[in-house]
Amino acid sequence: MKDSVAEEHLYLDFSHQCRDGIFPLHTSISLFLLSYCDCKLFKVFLVPAGEDVDDQFMTNNLLGDLEVRLLSRCQLPVVVQSCCLPAVVGKDGKFCRAGLAVVLRHIIQKTYEADPSKKDVLELLGFKKTCLKACAEVSQWTRLCEISIPLAVEEFLTASPECCQTIPADILQLERKLGEPVRVHNDDKIRRQKLQQQKAGAKAQMPGLGKGETEEEKTVEMPEHQLPSLELSIAFSKLLVQEVSDAVNREASHIRRIKTADLPLLDHVFAEGLYFTLTDIVLLPCIHQFLVSSKKQGKNLVNLPLLSRWYRRVQQVPGVKKAAGKCNMELLQLPELMPAPEEQLQDFSSVSDELEEENEDSHFIGGPRPTVSKLMENGIEAKFSPHPCPNWAIDWTNLPSAVNPGEGKMSTDRALRKQQQLNNLVAAVTKLAKPGDVIVDFCSGGGHVGIVLAHMMPSCQVVLIENKELSLIRAKDRSDQLGLKNIWFLQANLDYFNGTFNIGVALHACGVATDMVIEHCIKARAAFVISPCCYGFIQNTVKFRYPRSHQFKEILSYKEHMILCRFADQTALQLPPERRQTGKQCMGLVDLDRAWAAEEQNFSVQVTSMEPESCSPKNNMLVGIP
Repeated sequence: MKDSVAEEHLYLDFSHQCRDGIFPLHTSISLFLLSYCDCKLFKVFLVPAGEDVDDQFMTNNLLGDLEVRLLSRCQLPVVVQSCCLPAVVGKDGKFCRAGLAVVLRHIIQKTYEADPSKKDVLELLGFKKTCLKACAEVSQWTRLCEISIPLAVEEFLTASPECCQTIPADILQLERKLGEPVRVHNDDKIRRQKLQQQKAGAKAQMPGLGKGETEEEKTVEMPEHQLPSLELSIAFSKLLVQEVSDAVNREASHIRRIKTADLPLLDHVFAEGLYFTLTDIVLLPCIHQFLVSSKKQGKNLVNLPLLSRWYRRVQQVPGVKKAAGKCNMELLQLPELMPAPEEQLQDFSSVSDELEEENEDSHFIGGPRPTVSKLMENGIEAKFSPHPCPNWAIDWTNLPSAVNPGEGKMSTDRALRKQQQLNNLVAAVTKLAKPGDVIVDFCSGGGHVGIVLAHMMPSCQVVLIENKELSLIRAKDRSDQLGLKNIWFLQANLDYFNGTFNIGVALHACGVATDMVIEHCIKARAAFVISPCCYGFIQNTVKFRYPRSHQFKEILSYKEHMILCRFADQTALQLPPERRQTGKQCMGLVDLDRAWAAEEQNFSVQVTSMEPESCSPKNNMLVGIP
């Protein structure tokens, strides 16, 4: 094991203890993962909601062999006070990771970094190490596992007996997900193996083939509730670091000739498919608490056969029972249940299902002209205000090299365009800022905007928020070279930041991220300077509906607004000038809708173009003041 891994501080919420769990469930999940990984790399602090918790009781009775301290909320590092827990902070107190999925992924990576022999821990991150990497604001699956199910279970546990007669909709959604076919890398090969196994099983069950019948022609219906053993053998051979037998790997020639569309589908073994991942770790404490409560209330789980089977199967994973024991989780032994008819689950629709239908309907054929004409008939056209500081520019030659975006290893032409983009945003922020202000660089990437602001405005505190870890680490390296003292780094989804600030800035916030930044600024009554990007990725989400403003909603449908968004992305330099002009017009209309929506919240907003416009095909800039 490596000894060079620096100790970090892990901060977890504590509201109360209930039976064999610590609440909120995000805390139980984090402690369960630490136990499963046998990870002692973090100094763990519980942050009580109140001040009347007995330190000795907590340490001795709830947390197994983990050494845990209590810390009041006012004692938290300042950077942690601005975000939701769980959160992990490095020793210098500048780099914070916040939010359940981000923190859990970090625990896994640090465990493997400290002890590379723990490959089973690294495997929790799944194929290409992307398990729960997509942020909950845009990924319905991450949102379901990270946010919706923990909250649904907590509400279920605290509801009155009359209110908790029905199974929470999010639990039923998970049951449906477990019944969907599995898609995995190289599944064509596995599905052929499954077909071969089914035919071998069918042949063994037949007393004899009829005259003139071949093995291919005679088929036997297998009971739907019996999971063929191939998926299980593949899943557990990986967990036990074993090879699947040659008999499973070899395919007969007639099996290889069958079309992919005619192959049997794969069934779930674990939450994300065939393999045990971080998602199963997240779900286990939640589903365990739900099942314990349901059992005490005498509820019949007949509508959750797949979830019950998943719960039993997870207990077979090496290390799970041991980790549960350390966390005082007394896992239940559930009976085998027959799968419920599909129609029993169809009545429980969810917001995400409605969104999928809406977003599928947003595909279209045709151009933006009818939509633009419809707006013009109602007196709405793209309007661009004069640039607030058209001649203002940063003197890049007199700045340290680490401030220059060219240091981020980009081409000379791209570095020049990036400098021009920064000239625009920094000019607008400089005009708005005053000493002592907190400036948040949302979707900061490698920190091009935030580092320039922190260097040029030493009297302001700058916070960089970014979901991608490597980008933020590069930004911190540049900041360390410059010796900046007025900068913090937060790896988190935007929803996990809840600090107060004065100005929000974002350069090329992708799709819905622009609207999320505007929402944060409106809630904080903070000014904003934003350059949107990737208009084509805009679509209805759990939090946002389009169009945004009252005026646009009265005229355009969602589908018509999506037409504007798709064509707003057609501004690339290689396109014909007329096409680019149409794209710019559509960009202006989409951002006008955003500006008017913000003005409904008592903001003054201008939509302008960056100078020179050639600095980026996405050259719009929104400047909003409360």
